[in-house]
Amino acid sequence: MKRVLLFVLTNIAVLAVISLVMRIFGFDGYMYEQGLNYGALAVFSILWGSVGSFISLAMSKWSAKRAMGVYVIKQPTNANEEWLVETVRRQAQQAGIGMPEVGIFRSSSPNAFATGMSRNNALVAVSSGLMDRMNKDEVEAVLGHEVSHVANGDMITMALLQGILNAFVIFFSRIIGYAIAAAMRNDRNGAGYGIGQFIGTLIAQIILGFLAAIIINKFSRYREFHADEGGARLAGRQKMINALKALQRPSSENHLEGEFAAFGISGSRAKSTLRSLFSTHPPLEDRIAALEVAEII
Repeated sequence: MKRVLLFVLTNIAVLAVISLVMRIFGFDGYMYEQGLNYGALAVFSILWGSVGSFISLAMSKWSAKRAMGVYVIKQPTNANEEWLVETVRRQAQQAGIGMPEVGIFRSSSPNAFATGMSRNNALVAVSSGLMDRMNKDEVEAVLGHEVSHVANGDMITMALLQGILNAFVIFFSRIIGYAIAAAMRNDRNGAGYGIGQFIGTLIAQIILGFLAAIIINKFSRYREFHADEGGARLAGRQKMINALKALQRPSSENHLEGEFAAFGISGSRAKSTLRSLFSTHPPLEDRIAALEVAEII
């Protein structure tokens, strides 16, 4: 419920910012007596949707370090840190990508994530709980999973998809809002940009935003299977299977917040059909079953 409320409030804030920007810079000029200027609206929607998504991607490493409290290992200070860095270095070379930054964040739950602007400018971070609860073979597989996310270009692909969906949400929500306002108003000469338009756009954006989130999370679940296969190639099939089984051990719920969840190793456990639609990760048992029959080259 907390995530749903946060999502709704975020959409309200986004809509308010869009409206403010359009007012200040005159982008709402497509709403006049002749009705909507679909061309102007399409251009605005694409620009707003893509720019916001790529700004988020560009800031992802910076955001992750601060939001998750990631300690970046610039110079290893102990054997564990040295092993982490050298394992990621070896896997990055195998995967044909630049050396990612390697970090650790404090969390009792076993988890890890990868983020960054590109294949050669990424961050791979593991939780202190992962290092405490898993053996080195399992941690190696988890690192391979995250390095595979980077090598597969999942971060840039997700940003592109998010930008496209953002544009559709903005475009169609404003059309729906304007149509509602046009049906409600009595003054045919009015611009139609009133309370009816605002409320209609708000409701449409929330509904379409939920649909966009379902699509994004479905794609994220699809990419998890590929990252598991990549981890199996880099570390070994059985190590990857054992790592996923280790995540099934009883512990506090393993999840990451916000944009980092999509590139984590475990994600939240889906406990209902509705929740599964918004889950960034498939059930662990499904991932294990897929790995057992996957063709690992």
